[in-house]
Amino acid sequence: MKKKPEPTPLCCPPLEPQAESQFVSLEGAGADEELARLAKALGHPARVRIIRMLSLKEARVCSQIVDELPLAQSTVSEHLRILKEVGLVRSSQEGTRIGYCINYNTLRKLKALVAII
Repeated sequence: MKKKPEPTPLCCPPLEPQAESQFVSLEGAGADEELARLAKALGHPARVRIIRMLSLKEARVCSQIVDELPLAQSTVSEHLRILKEVGLVRSSQEGTRIGYCINYNTLRKLKALVAII
C-alpha cells in the first residue's frame, strides 16, 4: 500500500518588519540576558537541527519534523515549545495541524547580539 502524501504545510502569517529601534539595545544587561535566553534555547542539538530544517523550507508541520529526527513526537513538541517560547519559531494552526516556521526577526536579533561579542 502506498503511503499517503503529507499535505502541504501551513504557512505562518507574515510578520511586520522589525523596527530598527529594537536593535539599539544590543549592549548592556538587558542585551546580555536576551542573548543568554536565546543561546539557552539553542543549547540542544535537536533544537539546532529543527532551526536548520525550518530554514530549508518555509514551513513544516510537526509530523514532518518528527519524521526527520530520531526522537519521539512528544520530545519534538517540547523542543518546538521551547523554541517558540523564546520567539525563534512561530506557528500557525489549521484544525489539528500546526505549521512551524522561523521567526526571522528574532533570528536577526540573535545574530546581531552574537556579532558584537
